[in-house]
Amino acid sequence: MARIHGGRVIARTLKNEGVDTVFTLTGGHIVPILDGCVDEGIRIVDFRHEQAATHAAEAWNRLTGQLGVSIVTAGPGVTDAITAVATAHHSATPLLLIGGRHLVRQDGMGGLQEMDHPALFGTITAWAGTAWQTERLADSVTTAIRHAFAGRGGPVFLDVPLDVQFGDVPEETFSFPEAYRPGRPSGADAGALQQIAAALQAAQRPVIFAGTGLTAAGGRSLAALAEKIGAPTFLNGRARGALPHDHPLLGRYTRRAAFAGADVMLALGVDWDFRTGYGQTINPDATVIHIDADPTRIGWNRAIPIGIVADPGTVVEQLAEHLAPDSAGSPSWAAEIATAEHEAATAAAAEAASDEAPIHPQRFAAEVGRFFGPDAVVAVDGGDIVSTSARWLQTSTPGHVLDPGPFGSLGTGPPYAIAAQIAFPDKLVGIVFGDGGFGFNGMEYDTMVRLGLPIVGVMGNDGVWNNVKTFHEMMFPGRTVAAELGPRPYHEVVAGLGGHGELVEKADDIRPALERARESGLPALVNVQIAEHRRMSSNYSQ
Repeated sequence: MARIHGGRVIARTLKNEGVDTVFTLTGGHIVPILDGCVDEGIRIVDFRHEQAATHAAEAWNRLTGQLGVSIVTAGPGVTDAITAVATAHHSATPLLLIGGRHLVRQDGMGGLQEMDHPALFGTITAWAGTAWQTERLADSVTTAIRHAFAGRGGPVFLDVPLDVQFGDVPEETFSFPEAYRPGRPSGADAGALQQIAAALQAAQRPVIFAGTGLTAAGGRSLAALAEKIGAPTFLNGRARGALPHDHPLLGRYTRRAAFAGADVMLALGVDWDFRTGYGQTINPDATVIHIDADPTRIGWNRAIPIGIVADPGTVVEQLAEHLAPDSAGSPSWAAEIATAEHEAATAAAAEAASDEAPIHPQRFAAEVGRFFGPDAVVAVDGGDIVSTSARWLQTSTPGHVLDPGPFGSLGTGPPYAIAAQIAFPDKLVGIVFGDGGFGFNGMEYDTMVRLGLPIVGVMGNDGVWNNVKTFHEMMFPGRTVAAELGPRPYHEVVAGLGGHGELVEKADDIRPALERARESGLPALVNVQIAEHRRMSSNYSQ
C-alpha cells in the first residue's frame, strides 16, 4: 500500500479546496509541503520576502475569489508575514498562512527557530492553531479554511511541525474531508428584502455607499441597482471599480455633500472608520440601511435604523432583480449631485493641466489614470499617492483597484501586482508607487524579472514622507525630522535587476515613458519627479 507524507496531505487538501497557486519564500521547515505541491500540480510562486508572499496571497483572493495561500518557514519566516496578515484582517480577506514549525520531539529544547507561532496571531486572525498529528492534517487544514470564509472572511494561521510534515499515511485509505464549509453566501430573507425595498422606494434623495464588504460578484450588479433607484453611488476600499469610471451616478468629489443631503442611504459592507468620518458625516435624519455579513460592523460608531446581517453582494443582486425601474429617488436629486460632480471635476482637470516643474501631483495622477484606462488591474502603494491617484484611475472592474485598505500597509504594490499578472496574464497590470512605498518591497522586481511578468510601475517621487511631514510640521513647526528621502534613482535599481527603468522630469514626457515601459515587455518602473505639496491628511485629524 502506497504511503504519502504530510506535506502531500496538505497539498492535496488545498487542491480539493480549489487552490491551484500558492505563494512562498522557501525554507527548511516547509520543504515537504512544497514537495507535496509539486506532486499535486499546484503552482508555486516564490518571493524575496515573506511579507510580499503573503500580500500576494491576499490579493489572489481579492482577484479570483479563491482562497489565498501563503507558505512560510518557521521563526522569522512567520514573523515576517505578520504585517500582511494584519492587512488581510483589516480588509476582511480570506487568507490561509501556513507556517513551518520546529519538531514536536524537540519542543522546549531550543531548536532552530523554535517559537509558539499561534500566540502571535490572536488579535489578527479568525483562527490560529497547530497541526500536531499527520493523521489529522487534512482536518486541521479544512478547519482553518472554514474559519477563513466565515462571515466577511479573514486570515487564518496554521503551523505544522516538520516531523508532522514528514510523517506518512496510507494513500488509498486516508480520508480527506468533504463539504466542510458553506457554499454561496446567503442574502436577505423575504421579510428583510421587503423592508429594504420599502425604505428605498420611499426615498427622495437616496445614496448608495459600497465598501470592503461588497463582494466582486455583487459589484457586477451594482450599476443596475443604482440606475433603478436613481442613487448617486460612492465606492470605498475594495468596492472600487464596481461601477464603470464614467458612469453618470458614480461620485468622486461630492461624497460629503451627498451624505449630508441624503434621506436614505444603502450602506453595503461599509466600515464606519477614519476613512468614512466614523459615520458622522451623514444627515442625522437619514434612514441608513446597513447590510453586512459581519454583525459586529453594524452599529459600529453610529446608529443604524435598519441593519441586515447578509452578504451585501447577494443582496445587491436580489434588489437589482426585484426592484422595478424608477422605483425611488427624485430625478432632480441625481441631477444636483451630477452637476456638482461636473463642477468639481472641471476644477480638478484645470489643476491637472499644470505644466509646472517639478510636476504637479494632480498632473501626474491624471496622466497615469489615462494611461492605465478602464481595463487594467492597478495596485496603489503609498500614502498621499494613493488618495491623489484614486480620483483619476479609470479602473471599471470590481476588485481591480488593489489598495492596502484601512491598515495602511506600505509595500503592497509589487506583491499585489504579481498576483494580478499571474491571475490575468493578458491584462495590463500596473503599480502606482510613492517613493516611500517602493522602499519596502521594491526588491520584488527581481521576482517579476525571474517570472517574466511585464508589470508597469510608475512612481510619484517627491523625495519626502509627504503625509507625515505635513502633520509633523503642523504639530512642531521648524522641528521636522526623519521625513526626507531625497530624489533617489529607483528606476536604475529596476534596470539593474533586468527590468526597464526611466526617469521623467517633465509632465509631457510621462505618457511617452509609460508607453515605452509597456512596449518593453519587461517589468518596468517610470520614476516621475513630482513637486512636494503640503496637504493635511484626514488620517491624523479625525
